[in-house]
Amino acid sequence: MNSIKQFFWFCSGANIPLLKRCPTESSKFTGIGATVFFTGVLAALSGGYAFYTVFENSWWSLGFGLLWGTIIFNLDRFIVSTMKKSKKGKWQEFLMASPRILLAVMLAIVISKPLELKIFSKEIDRKLVLLEEDIYQREIASIDQRFMDQTQLLQAEINGLKAEIEDKRTQRNTLAEIARKEADGTGGSMQRNAGPIYQLKKADADKAQVELDASLLNNQPQIDRLQTELVNLNSQKANELAAIQRNPWDGMAAQLEALRQISLENRAIYLANLFIIALFIMLECSPVIVKILAQRGPYDELLEIREHFFKNHNLERIAQMDYETKERLKPLLG
Repeated sequence: MNSIKQFFWFCSGANIPLLKRCPTESSKFTGIGATVFFTGVLAALSGGYAFYTVFENSWWSLGFGLLWGTIIFNLDRFIVSTMKKSKKGKWQEFLMASPRILLAVMLAIVISKPLELKIFSKEIDRKLVLLEEDIYQREIASIDQRFMDQTQLLQAEINGLKAEIEDKRTQRNTLAEIARKEADGTGGSMQRNAGPIYQLKKADADKAQVELDASLLNNQPQIDRLQTELVNLNSQKANELAAIQRNPWDGMAAQLEALRQISLENRAIYLANLFIIALFIMLECSPVIVKILAQRGPYDELLEIREHFFKNHNLERIAQMDYETKERLKPLLG
């Protein structure tokens, strides 16, 4: 137990020889050191899982997790060890510690995110399926939209040319029907004969036929060419659609986006997400907060005396060196 206690003292960044002279401060620094240590352990688990999510390699993930945990542990230990109790008010101490608290909050958010992804992994996996399908459909819609304008333009030209032919054909049929009725006496003058009136109407029908033939001769090649272009365009579109691949969308960024969306859609998950982040922020900030709220104790007094001793000792050494230098220069300055 004594070894564990001293290990936690080391984690708290305390001066162990001085702390041994202050038994009443033992529990406080043991708690601070334990918090720093277990925050590093959680950071190692979080970093290892995040690395495994991206690279799916157990050994590399283990190595990165240990490295990340060590980095976070060292940062937390640095934050705690550099905070010293002064005789100033707590608000002044809080203002002086605010950059450290801000750093602790940022570290807590970074540590908590991979663990949140693991906690809500089932919900995230279901959401990723929907997001992957949405991306697939958007790619299809993008290709459809890109080809739609060209297809509509070609189809409009084809329809215009066909409409022109149909207008000529309708006009020809109408005039031919009028001439037939004039010839058999069922219309026009109501007399069955091939007289001059019939000849005039027959001439109109023949003229309409000539115009229809000219329209077919002019428009049909254009229709055939445009239809060929339309077939080629549709074939190109079909090839691009067939080339679309359903790539698995399950990386770290995708999981974070899925977590964001399910948090917006489900209030329970949103609140749970907030509480998890708040928990890690509290864990990360607790050593700093304890340092601020704790009363100035014997350890702080001894530490100030020790630092004051070294400061005065250095000043004395500097003054002595200055005096010795002046004494050596006196003969030279005469």
